[in-house]
Amino acid sequence: MTDDRAHLHDDLPCTEEVELITDYLEGALPDAERRRLELHLRTCPACTEYLAQMRTLAGSLGGLRDEGLPPEVRGSLIAAFRAFRSG
Repeated sequence: MTDDRAHLHDDLPCTEEVELITDYLEGALPDAERRRLELHLRTCPACTEYLAQMRTLAGSLGGLRDEGLPPEVRGSLIAAFRAFRSG
């Protein structure tokens, strides 16, 4: 690994990477953030594995629709996601 790549890896802590994954998978990251994340993924096997797991999970859940969830379950999930992101 070159010194430049090592610096770029250190520039994006894994905890930040985890927070960017959803936007990355949805194609919602600005170009600069996307490139920064992709550079991190080239040097971090753990984050690369996490991305693969999230892709698998998203593919598995892709067939779920709002109407398939009871309202109380949907409400609980939304509250849990909001609490997680704000926590």
